Formats: sequence, C-alpha cells, structure tokens
Amino acid sequence: MVNFSIASWNVNSLNVRLDQVLDWLQKNNVEILCLQELKLESHKIDPTLFEKIGYQIYSLGQKTYNGVALVSKSPIRDIQENLPNLEDDQKRLLAATYEYKGEPLRVINVYCPNGSDLESPKFVYKMRWFEALSDYVEQQLKLYKRLILTGDFNIAPKDEDIHNKYLGPILISPQEREHFNRIISLGLNDSFRLFEQEPKSYSWWDYRQFGFKRNAGLRIDHILISNALKDLCTKSWIDKNQRGHERPSDHAPVIAEFD
Repeated sequence: MVNFSIASWNVNSLNVRLDQVLDWLQKNNVEILCLQELKLESHKIDPTLFEKIGYQIYSLGQKTYNGVALVSKSPIRDIQENLPNLEDDQKRLLAATYEYKGEPLRVINVYCPNGSDLESPKFVYKMRWFEALSDYVEQQLKLYKRLILTGDFNIAPKDEDIHNKYLGPILISPQEREHFNRIISLGLNDSFRLFEQEPKSYSWWDYRQFGFKRNAGLRIDHILISNALKDLCTKSWIDKNQRGHERPSDHAPVIAEFD
C-alpha cells in the first residue's frame, strides 16, 4: 500500500498545460506535485482550479521564464522562496515543510539553470547556482532528517542517463556531474536508482528530430531523498506516457512512492 507519493514535472508553460496537469493529478492522486518552468506570474494562476480537485497551490512565478510551484493536499509551512545564499532575480527554488507520519518533511523544488555551453556566462551562473544549492541543502539536512530535493536539475548524472547519440558537452560535463555528486554526498539518494529500471529510461526528449519517437532522451529530472527516507521508498518511476500526449511538455513526470 502506498501511503505517500511525490512527483516532479517540468511543464514547460503551465498556461499551455494547465488542463494536462489537472487531469494528471486526478488520475495519479499524488500527495505533492512539484512543478517547474511555469513561465507564468503567480497572480495569473487560479488556485480554485486546484482546490476543486482537492489540492492547493503555492507558486513562485515569473513572466515568460522559469517559475516553480508546490501543489499538495496538505498545508505547508516554513516557505523559502529562492536560494537564501544567492542574489538572483530568476525564480528557481521553492521549499516548504509538510507533515509526514507525524514528522516534518522538507521538500525543496528546484528548476536548475541549463547553462547553455561551457564557455558561456550562463554556465558560470549554473556553477555558482549549484554551489549555493549544495550549501543550502547541507544546511537544511542539519535541520530536517526527512528531506526531498526534486526538480529539473539539467544534469544527466551518468552515461546510462543519456542516449547513445548525445555528445553534450552541456548537461553531462565533468563540472556539472561533480556538482550533482557533491549534493548526493551530503546524504541524499537518487530514488530512481534504488530500483532496477529499464535501460534507456529518460525524462526529457527534444521536440526536434522526433526525439521522443526515437527515444533520444536524457534523464535530467530527479527525486533525491535523504537517508531517513531511503528504506521507506518502495518505487520510483517515470510516467513516459504523458510525453506522448498532444502538445506535451518536453519533460515527463517523475514519481517516488513511499510506504
């Protein structure tokens, strides 16, 4: 029996895919859904649409770019908007505390920078952003035994997370993977890799060149869980079917289930 489940989904415009999100929530009944790349200001999101199906939404939106949201059945508290240790106008992080089996559960929802190319200022920003994220997560783990860090990381951590035609270097560079591994070393676990998975399992496929039909994807969306949650996690999977819908996001939802 699944007592608790959390999902993460880069929707690549909530305005375009609002109906898909609402429909997916009703079919999957997750406790928490973390959204990224809203591309929509918070005041333009109608919370009553979520309330009608038993959810509440707290969003940190931004016009045209970025934006993150927490959609949940339960109330949240101790909300953190953006990294507290980095000055940044881009809306990329939203954290909050839930109650899970009588204990606090900290959820950190991130939309990490892409980085463009390795020589670009955007890549320098990505490295600086991940440094701040690691420091923040380290501090949060001292406060919360049960912690989930999830979202679009824009990093494929291992070669098994990329299709064989992808050469990078962005998203798979040693510098990016080093940052990912540093976060893991703080005391987190890649929930997807706790279980046997089908080869060539990805969460993102390019719209161009029939990326999804060829399964030319990357696994860049992750649910990382603290050691205290590791033994409670019963399943972690990617809802690849959602990517096959009409006018889909280029990302599929990723889900972790806990007993």
